[in-house]
Amino acid sequence: MTERTWLITGVSSGFGRHLTEQLLERGDRVVGTIRRPESVDDLTSRHPDLFRAEVIDVRDTPALRAAVTRIVADFGRIDVAVSNAGYGLFGAAEELTDEQIDDMIATNLTGSIQFIRAVLPHMRAAGGGRIVQLSTYGGQVAFPGNSMYHATKWGIEGFVESVAQEVAPFGIGMTLVEPGGARTEFRYRGAQIAEPIPEYDATPAHNFRQMLDPAAGLAPGDPARMAARIIESVDAEPAPLRLMLGSQALESTLAVLRKRVADFEAQTDLAASTDFPPETD
Repeated sequence: MTERTWLITGVSSGFGRHLTEQLLERGDRVVGTIRRPESVDDLTSRHPDLFRAEVIDVRDTPALRAAVTRIVADFGRIDVAVSNAGYGLFGAAEELTDEQIDDMIATNLTGSIQFIRAVLPHMRAAGGGRIVQLSTYGGQVAFPGNSMYHATKWGIEGFVESVAQEVAPFGIGMTLVEPGGARTEFRYRGAQIAEPIPEYDATPAHNFRQMLDPAAGLAPGDPARMAARIIESVDAEPAPLRLMLGSQALESTLAVLRKRVADFEAQTDLAASTDFPPETD
């Protein structure tokens, strides 16, 4: 197996951490972005020749671009770029503050877009590469109390699906990873919760409280196994556009998509009724 250089955002915990640990164990080089240097001291000490930490906030586009350029200069190329940094924000749309909304978009959506844009010129010049965007089955399915999280993930899914077609001629493959619920800090420690409005307590908008409570049952997804499947996907040709991880996630997504298709098909006559009549062409 050829050694690769990976650039992964957000490696201090969650999927980013699992990916990094597995890649280092198999001998690949990883450059990981973090916001707190001490969060990866153990990786730096165990793998001084293979791991490098870059203190970068993905919301800082100029710093992001400079880091990508520096990494390519130091290592020759980036074989795989993983856009993983992000977090969850829960609460009814009315409960969210303007600051919470702006920060979530800047991190989960704009940060991911600008990371991909920073990497693309270097991969194009190198004649290929692979970009992996961490999304969620919530990029296909929407739940109450998750509106802004869904907005960022549905947004990045559209962006990646479009850009994948743009860069395929250059040998660049792109994959959207859509995990279901997993036992990571993202779900149980890293989630942000809006200040509640009592009127929403008895509504579906606050159903997320049970999901975030480990006492109500742990998420079914094993993040280590999910990370292994993500790594394996990089060897697939052509690159899979979407990678669904978790049986519950797949079942829920298929149910929603089947209903969506049925709803569209029921509007066949309505849709046609808005066209100019054929004889006017």
